[in-house]
Amino acid sequence: MTTDHELPERSRIVQQHLDEAGVTASVRELPDSTRTAVDAAAALGCEVGAIASSLLFLADGEPLLVMTSGRHRVDTDVLAEQIDASSIVMADAKHVRTVTGQAIGGVAPVGHPAPVRTVVDVALCAYDTVWTAAGTPHTVVPLTPEQLITLTGGTQVRVAVD
Repeated sequence: MTTDHELPERSRIVQQHLDEAGVTASVRELPDSTRTAVDAAAALGCEVGAIASSLLFLADGEPLLVMTSGRHRVDTDVLAEQIDASSIVMADAKHVRTVTGQAIGGVAPVGHPAPVRTVVDVALCAYDTVWTAAGTPHTVVPLTPEQLITLTGGTQVRVAVD
């Protein structure tokens, strides 16, 4: 395991947020990319559904971070209904970097320049531990669904029909 001072800068910021929130989880750097939920699950030896993928959308023009289970795709119609939005579109890579300070494939639930409205997929509650990106496509952090919700100030919603 990589020690905190050896982590990439963006992952150190994530670890700092975890520490400040009193979460004892540690960011881990993996040799293989965790850019996709399938990649992350393979690298970690867990079910793809236990991967909490971070996706940035624009809901009525405002950033919305969706922490979704890797076992399905976000259905924007279902999501829009759940959060009472008239329009939901995927943010482009430039917008993701601007809002989160992190690149697609490495967006953590915390460590952004400013807080981002967040929703957490109810499907993640089926797992004792979920794995989120931790600032880069090669770093992850294990959290309980409850820790994820608390850290992000997120609201649990259904983001797809399984």
